Amino acid sequence: MTAFSWNFVTDLRAMWQYAFMRNAFAAGTIVAIVAGMVGYFVVLRRSAFATHALGHVGFSGAAGAVLFGVNPVFGLLLFTVSGGTGMALLGRRASTRDIEIGTVLAFMLGLGLVFLSLYNGYATEAYSILFGEILGISDAGVLLTLGAGVVVLAVIAALYRPLLFSSLDEDVAEAKGLPMLALNLGFMVILAVAISFAVQVIGVLLIFALMVTPAATAVRVTQRPLAALLVSTGIAVFSIWAGLFLAWYEQYPASFFIVATAFAIYLMVRGGQAIATRWVRPSFPGVGTDSSVGAESA
Repeated sequence: MTAFSWNFVTDLRAMWQYAFMRNAFAAGTIVAIVAGMVGYFVVLRRSAFATHALGHVGFSGAAGAVLFGVNPVFGLLLFTVSGGTGMALLGRRASTRDIEIGTVLAFMLGLGLVFLSLYNGYATEAYSILFGEILGISDAGVLLTLGAGVVVLAVIAALYRPLLFSSLDEDVAEAKGLPMLALNLGFMVILAVAISFAVQVIGVLLIFALMVTPAATAVRVTQRPLAALLVSTGIAVFSIWAGLFLAWYEQYPASFFIVATAFAIYLMVRGGQAIATRWVRPSFPGVGTDSSVGAESA
């Protein structure tokens, strides 16, 4: 076990001597930025179940890829995009799509079970998708993750305004003539691609740590969309870096530390707000309410 020196610069230099750590930090940072951005819209659209489902759908794709001797990432991508497309087409509204998501998830998991039963060997590559293998990402994997990340962020930037509008109020957006089916379909494909690469880092079973928890924390910190996007991304990146940093010194999976960091930040924000609500606001009656603001303005 490596000793902690209390000199972060020295410690980082020691870590980055090794290619696998450099790749882990690079791929993890890319995935965190994408997850923080996409996750914000996941929270706004109340699509946490879709994120959970697509992660499991991706595991079935990885199992199929292993069966046919293909890179598991391509199986992940194929199944998540197909599953996301099916969810979007079967369920018209993001906020009422649970039944359709569950139906697609059940079918895809059934396929995954068939793939695993047909495979004669031990599907190590497929099972590693369950918890992620951030310390095993190759140089080619980093480049692939970078390319996918750039594409996802470019699409989000192009669709930002209509996507934000439809995420905040689907009824008003539809009344204004926005193409809701196209927006829903586009977002589900974006989410599928983001999940396909995020599960390499955090795993299928822990995908919420990057895709939902930072964004859920951000919307509690600020109501402004751009600020929330930055906060969500910042928390995701910090969680990745802190998780890798701690995993360098402790003999536990990096995914655990990533999850724990994101969750700890969420608890601190929730706890701070609870304390403020319980102790600060009663001491100053009317502060922070619409009526007080209106009264002061009058």
